[in-house]
Amino acid sequence: MVNSPVLVLNQNYEPLNVARARRAVVLLLRGKAELLENGAGVIHTINELIPLPSVIRLVYLVKRPRLQRKLTRHEVFRRDGYTCQYCGRHTKELTLDHVIPRYKGGKHIWENVVSACIPCNNRKAGCTPEEAGMRLIRQP
Repeated sequence: MVNSPVLVLNQNYEPLNVARARRAVVLLLRGKAELLENGAGVIHTINELIPLPSVIRLVYLVKRPRLQRKLTRHEVFRRDGYTCQYCGRHTKELTLDHVIPRYKGGKHIWENVVSACIPCNNRKAGCTPEEAGMRLIRQP
């Protein structure tokens, strides 16, 4: 019974996790959570019967970091709308281009990677857009 799962909601009713009933009861008794829905059964203590919770809500807000998307070819192409960021051509045959080439100190980060069609990527080669006489349609 004390190992049964309990849904834990943030103060704004956003699901946080699933805890064990034992942990949920401790949060309730310490005033850190409120009972939203009873489960099946009760916990017997010396002085009282405590309803076994199935859903609790924290009385304070837990800030959770937002998950960042992984930097993959597919995600970059999707961000750029399957469009070359140099000539504007819409195609499925794209390559990744580092705006500042890696060998010149450019990093493999979202702000330095764009979609480029094969001809534009070959033309730019290992140069910066300025050195190659090219302009980005949109900054990454």
